[in-house]
Amino acid sequence: MAENVSDRILERLSQWGVERVYSYPGDGFNALLGALQRRGNDPMFVQTRHEEMSAFMATAHAKWTGQAGVCMATSGPGAIHLLNGLYDAKLDHQPVVAIVGQTNMSALGGDYQQEVDLLSLFKDVAGYLQMVGTSEQIPAVLDRAFRVALSERTVAVLVVPADVQEMEYQPPTHEFKMVPGSLGWSRSRVLPEPSEVQRAARILNEGERVGILIGQGARGAAAEVVEVADRLGAGVAKALLGKDVLSDELPFVTGAIGLLGTKPSYDMMMGCDTFLMIGSSLPYTQFLPEFGQARGIQIDIDGRMIGLRYPMEVNLIGDAQSTLAELLPLLERKEDRSWRQEIEDGVARWWDIVEARAMQDAHPLNPQRVFWELSPQLPGNAIVTADSGSAANWYARDLKFREGMRGSLSGTLATMGSAMPYAVAAKFCHPDRPAIALVGDGAMQMNGNAELLTVAKYWQQWSDPRLVVLVLNNSDLNQVTWEMRAMEGVPKFEETQVLPDMNYAEYARLVGLDGIRIDRPDDVADAWRRALGADRPVVIDAVVDPEIPPLPPHVELDDAKAMMRAVLKQDPNAADMIKHAFEGKAQEFLQRG
Repeated sequence: MAENVSDRILERLSQWGVERVYSYPGDGFNALLGALQRRGNDPMFVQTRHEEMSAFMATAHAKWTGQAGVCMATSGPGAIHLLNGLYDAKLDHQPVVAIVGQTNMSALGGDYQQEVDLLSLFKDVAGYLQMVGTSEQIPAVLDRAFRVALSERTVAVLVVPADVQEMEYQPPTHEFKMVPGSLGWSRSRVLPEPSEVQRAARILNEGERVGILIGQGARGAAAEVVEVADRLGAGVAKALLGKDVLSDELPFVTGAIGLLGTKPSYDMMMGCDTFLMIGSSLPYTQFLPEFGQARGIQIDIDGRMIGLRYPMEVNLIGDAQSTLAELLPLLERKEDRSWRQEIEDGVARWWDIVEARAMQDAHPLNPQRVFWELSPQLPGNAIVTADSGSAANWYARDLKFREGMRGSLSGTLATMGSAMPYAVAAKFCHPDRPAIALVGDGAMQMNGNAELLTVAKYWQQWSDPRLVVLVLNNSDLNQVTWEMRAMEGVPKFEETQVLPDMNYAEYARLVGLDGIRIDRPDDVADAWRRALGADRPVVIDAVVDPEIPPLPPHVELDDAKAMMRAVLKQDPNAADMIKHAFEGKAQEFLQRG
């Protein structure tokens, strides 16, 4: 049987080292599925429950491995479904290659079934976008898709009409208007000009109170960041995507920054006179130093993303590890360690505050307690995912990451529904490591329950079967409820916010997994022990109090006024809301004393 275009596409994917594709089948790429069957399911076809989940898994694959994630979808609706997950990849700067079916070339322009203008659909999300019309294009466009995705850390999309998939493959020849393509890509070492590195060093050496902010771009430079912080007597705050870059056990690591951040991070930013930003594009400028307060230096490999968030004095375009290695010999050790001691004292007090807040009474469970009890039980090689919403608040503040752990979420798109597919992808990429998904009940009802079926389908293939899903069961779209109160000054609107009641533990058992339902504080630690020691995936259904406020590190007057307006408008849970907010803020003053 002659090799067709689909056969060649899959062979080329294998040559690029692709081990699996995340997808859901459809007739718009039947020829590719047939070719995959002929190849003995190599690369492995991971069947998700929805194409959006396929794209999320491809994004997570890139995060967990550093390699390009690959997803596939059928024409029309399948292609459309990919978009949200692909935007997650684009906004978090992850390499993903999507291969999408299309109706036959012979029918295009005829308003045919499932005919969608896919080039227009993917135009914004894709850094590279091509529709294949001849077999000779395959090597070049597929090779270039991988190179663009990897080089620019973005999305590449190839649209392959159904009849093109079935064409007999003809390789490109050594002729006019032929593009042969070639395999291979290597990461480049990017360095700024030496004179700019020297200028940055002078500023850092002159500073008396240096604050550092790191993001996911600093992941390969953890040792260098620690050494820079030590030389400069600085503290280090972490953007949400950089939570796993440095251990939270380091006394100078102030934790998360921004709306979900910590008080030590806020205090450091408001008090520093010199600001070093490494591998981050944190959008919340109000949590960075006041404009003009600090002299700023930024290090980022992407020149398009540099100088956006703060009026930087020096912008160094380079990869974090290489640039810091060039900078370190030029930095002088600061003998006055009072600023560093102030930061470390603030961090120690903060962890006491977090623990005290976690131990406050709630009805029935304090969600902070659930996260706090997890920290000491986290396996040293755990991979943790969190969904958008209140789960992200407690992930950012309450979990103590140690060296060797990994964690991520939808950082920039902040979409709901990513934690479950992220965790599933983690188990395919690292089947020997435990994965933990921290999910709100809104996200669980949106798509997490369906993706438990994917877990049930594949978990026995994983060498370590542990995948623990925590569901914060408060029957409320909690983050939006608090945003309505704090930003709009309106009370909880129950018609939009209250969710249908569900027993998630029972559902897990129904699909062949294990489930643990908890509603008492004394049961929390034991639930984590049982789940992390189980012989199969487990859902922990934690019935938590929706009125525990995600207190920001600094309360603006306008936010406080908005909250009071919500109370005065007779919020249905006003009494509990005021009680827990007062108790949470009181812990800050008690710890200062």
